[in-house]
Amino acid sequence: MTMRNFCNRTRRQFLWETGAGFGATALAGMLAGDGFFGSSAAASGLAGADANPLAPKSPSGTAKAKSVIFLFMYGGPSHIDTFDYKPNLVGMDNKSVAVKTFGRGGKKNEGRIVEPRWKFKQYGQCGKWVSDLFPHVAECVDDIAFVHSMQADSPIHGSAMLMMNSGKLISGSPAMGSWVNYGLGTMNENLPGFVVMLDPTGGPISGAKNWSSGYMPATYQGATFKHEGAPVLNLSRPAGTTRELQRDMLDTLGDINRRHMQPRIDNTDLAARIASYELAYKMQVSAPEAVDFAQESQGTLDMYGVGREPTHHFGSQCLLARRLVERGVRFIQVYSGGNHIDHNWDAHGDLEFNHNKHAGETDQPVAALLRDLKQRGMLDETLVVWGGEFGRQPTAEYAKGTGRDHNSYGFTMWMAGGGIKGGVSIGQTDELGSRAVERPTEVKELHATVLKQLGLDPNHLSYFYNGLDQKLVGVEHVEPIHEIIA
Repeated sequence: MTMRNFCNRTRRQFLWETGAGFGATALAGMLAGDGFFGSSAAASGLAGADANPLAPKSPSGTAKAKSVIFLFMYGGPSHIDTFDYKPNLVGMDNKSVAVKTFGRGGKKNEGRIVEPRWKFKQYGQCGKWVSDLFPHVAECVDDIAFVHSMQADSPIHGSAMLMMNSGKLISGSPAMGSWVNYGLGTMNENLPGFVVMLDPTGGPISGAKNWSSGYMPATYQGATFKHEGAPVLNLSRPAGTTRELQRDMLDTLGDINRRHMQPRIDNTDLAARIASYELAYKMQVSAPEAVDFAQESQGTLDMYGVGREPTHHFGSQCLLARRLVERGVRFIQVYSGGNHIDHNWDAHGDLEFNHNKHAGETDQPVAALLRDLKQRGMLDETLVVWGGEFGRQPTAEYAKGTGRDHNSYGFTMWMAGGGIKGGVSIGQTDELGSRAVERPTEVKELHATVLKQLGLDPNHLSYFYNGLDQKLVGVEHVEPIHEIIA
């Protein structure tokens, strides 16, 4: 077949649309990456690991974890009603006290106490106090490190979520999952390295900005997954004959090259785009297999609460998270809560209704995830993070009712697995739980801990953009939370 007859294009059209052979070079790179040309081609520089921006990279330090599962409790769970035991609050219900707070209602100097609505008991060999909201997670406390002195830079959902996810209060920066994949690459070429699973009520405020790759190539951004039906939208192969699909691919390559040849060809961005197309093709087979729970035993499904309410959805997501970790996905974020107010943990009205609902959906699945990872020998290499964008105040938001406003001055998050000590608690809020008073811990320290456990140096992992070496943890030196690292 002559060049003139190939897809009804002249030689001149073909050369123009493939960037004078640059598209063929990219194709050769993909084939070489699969070993099609053997070692000689790679040695000649025709293709190499750098052609794929998600190629596996060795960590710069000692890695204790290979993957991260971030269980994000969107809306801000109340620390004093869950894991931060404040016995002095018992018996103070409705009493007015002098306390400085700052939430969506602004700054206040006094408030009406809402004492915890759930009783606390001690669990595990460590004797950790946990409320009745989390009876299943309570049984896992000897594997968990609690940080009771977290502080956020904003008491407003949108900016606080961006801070927790990207280290910045404003949008435009890469999410933590993007940084992890940029620093380490992927362990599975057939699945995204960064997966996000949302609540059935919808996404969180700020939406996709929370899993955006920001100023990095789109290859590093999070891919939203569903546990039922098609796992990824628009993944099915488009209709058309092979010849039509070939023509569409050439048109796409030609369009990419035309845009990148003025004023110069950006090899990095082009490689990222090609890698994205290649990943989408491979995911057509791999993604449906990853969400196929038919391979799981009934005992496993029951442990996660799959198939019954209220645990089915979050339980299915936690089980899928475990399956994705098994398949080499680096960073998985699972959201509990979506939309607004009582669709998430944002308990401004009826605290008991709100937290009973969301804890009821998540307690059993979270504990099942920890137990399942542990019994499979995966917890040591999987870092599990639990928490929201901030906590809640010890005082009522309104003159009546039990609703609590946002609290960024002090709240609780916890970590397990991945080289983290179990059965420990660090930091402390005051006797009311209104602010951190012992070992205040910033979000960037949490991020530094995650990166360190993955073998990455948080103070040297950088991406050059806008004239600066940008970092997840910012420009100043940041230490991880050494007290919880084994």
